[in-house]
Amino acid sequence: MLRRNLKHTVRNPVTVFNAVLFPIVMALMFVYVLGGAFDVGVKYIDYVTPGLIIMAVSYGLGATATAVNADMTTGVINRLKVMDVSRAAVLTGHVIETTLRAVVAVAAIVGVAFAMGFRPTASPVDWLAAAGLVLLLAFAASWLTVALGLAARSAESAGLGTVPLIMLPFLSSAFSPADTMGAGARQFAEYQPFTPIIETLRGLLTGAPSTGTALAAVAWCAGIGLAGYLWALRSFKRRA
Repeated sequence: MLRRNLKHTVRNPVTVFNAVLFPIVMALMFVYVLGGAFDVGVKYIDYVTPGLIIMAVSYGLGATATAVNADMTTGVINRLKVMDVSRAAVLTGHVIETTLRAVVAVAAIVGVAFAMGFRPTASPVDWLAAAGLVLLLAFAASWLTVALGLAARSAESAGLGTVPLIMLPFLSSAFSPADTMGAGARQFAEYQPFTPIIETLRGLLTGAPSTGTALAAVAWCAGIGLAGYLWALRSFKRRA
């Protein structure tokens, strides 16, 4: 199932663009076009890279939701049910493929960030912790995306269901500090799930992680992953 999903990704240029190239385009736009408008106290590329990493994870989710929904609505699942294929593998294959795609996208955005002047001061342990957090987020978001794809009634609505996950980084501290935002937007940015994850990555990459934000980030990832897994399992049993 994983090999099948990887082949679908390779054969779909739009999926590759959304997952890998579009975050790079956003990085170039924010750093070179809009970066001068933000006063964040440090070099802007150093500030914005953690947010771009989160964007690299979220921008590839729409294709997964659409693919999962297509499996359910085009009869693929009915064909697999009469074959010697584990039903768990159908969902797990999508989750692993989405996580691997996110890893490739994150590696690409980090490479571009270094080329643009990104100079982190993280220790090897900090880098490992940052990589672990990104993997945890990608895994959790993948399960939630699979659940959204199963719950949707059409491929179009499945793709639209992931739009909030794509937009949330823009309404966080990814591109500007939350305390510089207006009333309402500031409170939303402070208490939404991506902000503590971004702040934890920012602290790890600068060698000054915060235990409070790290615990909140791990808790959000665990909660999202568990909710997505339980929702996906229930929806799959009902529809398949």
